[in-house]
Order: sequence, then structure tokens, then C-alpha cells
Amino acid sequence: MDAVLRETLEDGFGPVSRVEPVGGGCIHSAARIRFASGTIRFVKWNREAPRDMFSAEAAGLRALAAAGCVRVPGDAEAGERGGIRYLVMEAVDEGPRPPRFFESFGRRLAALHRRSRSDRHGFDGDNYLGATPQPNGWMHDGVEFVRVRRLGHQLALAHERGRSDSTLDRLGDRLLARLEEWLGGFQEPPSLLHGDLWAGNFLCDREGEAVLVDPAVYYGHREADLAMTRLFGGFDESFYRAYEEVWPLPAGSEDRIAIHQLYHLLNHLNLFGGSYRGGCVRVLRRLVG
Repeated sequence: MDAVLRETLEDGFGPVSRVEPVGGGCIHSAARIRFASGTIRFVKWNREAPRDMFSAEAAGLRALAAAGCVRVPGDAEAGERGGIRYLVMEAVDEGPRPPRFFESFGRRLAALHRRSRSDRHGFDGDNYLGATPQPNGWMHDGVEFVRVRRLGHQLALAHERGRSDSTLDRLGDRLLARLEEWLGGFQEPPSLLHGDLWAGNFLCDREGEAVLVDPAVYYGHREADLAMTRLFGGFDESFYRAYEEVWPLPAGSEDRIAIHQLYHLLNHLNLFGGSYRGGCVRVLRRLVG
């Protein structure tokens, strides 16, 4: 750990007694820090992180915590010192998943979506989907939000970064023009979303309950969260059954979920390159030929 960061933490919590490095994903360094006082905190840091990245994540954690449906690490505080940007939060003690873990998780996610509603799509500030900037400016029209802030944003990045080609550009433009056909009939108010809910972004605490981490929150179509859970696997079918018992999905969800998955596939194309192009094109061809 950098000496400047250690000094910063000791200013707030007292002497550090132990540093336990942990995985911080593909972007950041991270560690579980034990202080002489007995306090334990999870810390991640990065000299190269955008100035607002950790503060945006902290805002997302606070929004999810305020909903009170699914646990998130508490006490999230972002800061910067000596050129190091960091995020300090509660260190969650993990435990084994009990037999009904995913059933409980599905019910809690459905409760989050159902209870935390807005009359607009977006969020109070922009944030990040992985390392990709995610624009969240408020919009009343959900179709236009997906067209401009989600799919259109990612398609434009792919073109700018040389990750697309004429086929992807053509099919993408066709989908944007016809988006109303799939999303226009979705009449539910937008829900608060985790925004990047794959299997690496939840933990199981010592009480056997799910804990959400690394959010990319915004208010949007609730199917967008479910789309990400299905994209790369890692969620038991009992998760989906329990979700639907609490709040069944409306008709037409299969195609809408594919559209929301495309957003994440395009993001992976922009982050990691051409191996994701085929998946993007397959979804586009399924929808618009």
C-alpha cells in the first residue's frame, strides 16, 4: 500500500495493524485494512481513476442502502490525497451461501425494484460501467433514454474507438430507429437499478444474505438488471422464480431483455475488444435482421 494512502487512513482510523490484499477487479487495487482499534475497512484505490469515479460509486451505494431492500457495504466515503483516489467502506464478513440464498436474493431484488421508483429515467449524477463513462442525465421518455444514454452512447464509443464495422453500425442504427417497437409498450415507472448485476458484483454475508457491490446505479427499466444476471450466468433458477413471485415480468420481456443485454455486450466490446463483436451482431440480427 502506498505510504500516502496509509497515512490518510491512519488520520481517520488510527494506526494500521494489518493489510490484507484482495482482488479489486480489473481496474483497482484493493485491500482489507485492520486498524489497531479493531476497526476493519475495505479500501480500493487507483492513481489513474477518473476524479469522480469513486464518489459516483459511493453515491450509488448510498442510494441502494436508502432503499433498504438489499444490503450494501455501509459507510462508503471517497477521497483523494497525493494523487491517489480511493474509496473506503465497511468490510463485509462473508459466509457460505445457505440453500435458499438465491430465493431470498430474488425476492429482495424484486422488492428493491418495486419500492424504489421514479417518474424519470437516469440519476442525479453520471457514473461508470466498469471503466466506461455512463451518462445518466434525467429523461422522462424511457425509450429515448435507452436510445441516447445507453445503446446510442455505446455504439458511438465503438465507432470512435474503431471497435465497430459497417455491419455493426448499420444494424445498430436500425435498432435505434425501431426501438419504440420493443420498449414503447413498457409502461412501468423506472426503478432503482444496481446497473451492473453480474455474479462478481454480489457477496454472501455471514447471515446468508446477498450484499450488492460495485454498482452503476440509475433509474430505468427493471428488466435491465435481470438482463445482466442472465448474460454471463451465475444465478440459480430459484432466483428468477422468486423474483417473479414477488413481481412478475410483463409480456414481451424476452426481447426487451435482449436489448438490455446488448448494452452490456457493447460495453464489453468497448472495454475488451473484438471478441465481443460477434455477440453484439447476433443480438442485433435477431432483433432487426
